Amino acid sequence: MDPIEVTAHFDPKGNILPRSFVWRRRTYRVDSIGRRWNGSDGHHIMVMTPGNRAHHLLFNPTDGIWYLVRGGEAPTIPLV
Repeated sequence: MDPIEVTAHFDPKGNILPRSFVWRRRTYRVDSIGRRWNGSDGHHIMVMTPGNRAHHLLFNPTDGIWYLVRGGEAPTIPLV
């Protein structure tokens, strides 16, 4: 897992809505949000970026840090 910077909003129900994230000095726009779940390590959110690339984000509320959970291909299309 890599720590990342995330820009996010909260909806009226308190759900976290990631809008973009920075990984390795590149910014990736979140086009859509998919599955989400809570685990012992924090809030997991699946997002899609341009080019239909799926990414797994994790927010750990204990330390206030976002992570990019890498299990497959890392992001390759930056926001231009």
